[in-house]
Amino acid sequence: MARLVRDCLQTGKPTFSFEFFPPKSAEDERLLWTTIRELEPLRPDFVSVTYGAGGSTREHTIEITERMASDTTLLPVAHLTAVGHSVAELRSIVGRLADAGIANVMALRGDPPGDPLGEWLRHPDGLEYAGDLVELVRAHGDFTVGVAAFPYKHPRSRTIEEDTEFFVAKMRRGAEYAVTQMFFDADAYLRMRDRIVAAGCTAPIIAGLMPVTNMGIISRSEKFSGAPFPAALEARFAEIAGDPKAVRALGIEETSKLAQRLLAEGAPGIHFYTLNRSRATREIWHNLALGSAAR
Repeated sequence: MARLVRDCLQTGKPTFSFEFFPPKSAEDERLLWTTIRELEPLRPDFVSVTYGAGGSTREHTIEITERMASDTTLLPVAHLTAVGHSVAELRSIVGRLADAGIANVMALRGDPPGDPLGEWLRHPDGLEYAGDLVELVRAHGDFTVGVAAFPYKHPRSRTIEEDTEFFVAKMRRGAEYAVTQMFFDADAYLRMRDRIVAAGCTAPIIAGLMPVTNMGIISRSEKFSGAPFPAALEARFAEIAGDPKAVRALGIEETSKLAQRLLAEGAPGIHFYTLNRSRATREIWHNLALGSAAR
């Protein structure tokens, strides 16, 4: 099995990956590891574990990532954010990951705790930008470092053009690939990719998708993705809002179609935001014919 995400991306085949978040209770912990065991047989190229706002789940993120590395066949990617950490703390975390054999990091600036759109305050002894964190991680070993991409631009970027410049700068400082925030419109991804290519950057940008399994995901999508849910698609869901099974079925269908189009358009991979549950991801996986015969 590949040890680095860069190796997965160099095969010429689309990658498929899953994202989890640290649980908040014993029951959530049990659910997470049940989900991991249910998804492990699908042989994803890699999996990632998120980092809470302000580093609030730092210890648990590291523990889960270490356990994935030691107790499963999965290739884990550790999320790491600059918010709330000194350079010394970040170096210590990177060293701990290396000691655990984890060589893949998703480097993010991170959101202020409490309010993702609140004022960004750099730690007095910390870093200002995600690109700074990319450089720090790459300076401490043979890590493959990924970063975030935003089909509708980052909420803090003033313009699309500025957002493109920031993205290209992260790649030039040592990042090797990106994973997008969740989105529901293939054209938004393709426009972003075209802008970045026009700026001289051809780094692989993996598409991050989350199926709509309930109406709450639609209402929270702008917070998750930085953009409103597509109006035409929202209208289709609104028509069946009173039927949870129909909502879920439409969500699986639309996400499967979205993934199929993205792959046909040359997306280098699909990253599933699982919400620590496996059923929807497994259904889409099989709709895409990603069983053992296809892998």
